[in-house]
Amino acid sequence: MQGSGVSLFRVLTIAILLGGTALAQKGGDNSTYFVTYFSNSPQGAGVPDQTVRIINDGDTGANLWASYYVFDDSQEMQECCSCEVTPDGLNSESVEHNLTNNTLTSRPVSRGVIKIIGSSVAAGGPNFTNTLAAGLRGWATHVQSPQNKSPYGAGPFSQTETGLRDSNLSPSQETLLETLCLYVNLLGGGGQGVCTCTPEDVDF
Repeated sequence: MQGSGVSLFRVLTIAILLGGTALAQKGGDNSTYFVTYFSNSPQGAGVPDQTVRIINDGDTGANLWASYYVFDDSQEMQECCSCEVTPDGLNSESVEHNLTNNTLTSRPVSRGVIKIIGSSVAAGGPNFTNTLAAGLRGWATHVQSPQNKSPYGAGPFSQTETGLRDSNLSPSQETLLETLCLYVNLLGGGGQGVCTCTPEDVDF
């Protein structure tokens, strides 16, 4: 009888441990919307470039897209594009060469905001609508200048790296970003205002 009690205890212990593991595996982050900033750009006078790096954590087993929406410090969208990230893949984008090199106004953007939506489809011409999908994780480097002298203050410049900030994406904000991107493409003739995507096997 005592042996049966010990065996039952072991079975219950294993079940609890397995159950706990299963619960832990389901406790991931389902974020689909991220924000970050850039400053002291474009590169010049010894100012280093900044980089946004996105990975696909592979949870869905499918390709995902990082839809980028780049704003200047006057809250005007200057560029947008949607970059594919394969499962366990790494997408690295240069702020200077990929995300602010082809602005709608053709003017350099020295600081601003980058918003990113995780999507299961490409949200670019002719379809600018995202299909929200979790599974992207990201980080961005930032250039810090002495005494906040931007963009070409005296060096040396330092760099920091932070994770992209998870944010709340309301339906109205999603629609606004997608509509603004559509108009950027229309006004730019499908060329101006469209950012570029670095191939996954290229990093810098």
